Amino acid sequence: MVVPTSNRASYLEVTLASLAAQDFEGEWETIVVDDGSTDATPQVVERFGVRGLRQPSPRGPNAARNAAFAATKSDLVALVDDDVWARPGWLRALVAGAERHADADVLGGPIRARFDGPAPRSCGREQPPISTLDCGPEDREVELVWSANLAFRRRAFELAGPFPEDIPPGGDEEEWLRRLGAAGGRVMYVADAWLEHRRAGEDARLRALMRSAYFRGRNVRAYDTRRGVQPGMARELRVLAGTGWHTVRRACPQGLIMGAHSWGRVREALSPREPA
Repeated sequence: MVVPTSNRASYLEVTLASLAAQDFEGEWETIVVDDGSTDATPQVVERFGVRGLRQPSPRGPNAARNAAFAATKSDLVALVDDDVWARPGWLRALVAGAERHADADVLGGPIRARFDGPAPRSCGREQPPISTLDCGPEDREVELVWSANLAFRRRAFELAGPFPEDIPPGGDEEEWLRRLGAAGGRVMYVADAWLEHRRAGEDARLRALMRSAYFRGRNVRAYDTRRGVQPGMARELRVLAGTGWHTVRRACPQGLIMGAHSWGRVREALSPREPA
């Protein structure tokens, strides 16, 4: 299992504790790739006794994934983010899914939102304000899964090459998965291999969620532009107006988070940043 991380020691501690408690009898190893952290991340890695790789300066999560892949010989490599909680049966379910779908190059499971803090109220008409995934109650072939809960076989790198390191979060793993699909690779959704994507403390509050949504919106718009599928400005502004109407009409605080995401997209369209 590979866990890229950067300056999130408190989140990483919960993630590693959940991985240490996996109910799985096979052989496995956890590798934490520290992307230039300046907090207590090295101490957390040492305390849990897992294998640590350290990038001397921040290079992004895809560079961390590539570094971990180069450092392991396992045929099946599982990725999780540093802000997840994996239930005890998660790894067992994921490996069983890989055995059921031996012709799949990539497998991914459901990602459920979890707030360990005073999250803003939702009216129930919007998606959770952090990344989630739910493709239904049955295994099936899909186009995309997310790197918070993803496993790939070594042959996937032969088809798609390494993860692209020049794309910020918001399209980083999607670019690789689309390249894999174009090369004939298969992606399977494993319905019972679920885990939780966490936000805790101040990160679960409205201001922090809005800020995160804004930058995610910018990154996703930049990725859409890179692919040549970006919508026109008129559509972006209609969506922005719709989030405002939703917020007022439903008295829904989470509408502000949707609005922040939409404004990030508009801002990127008006003033695109230079590529990394």
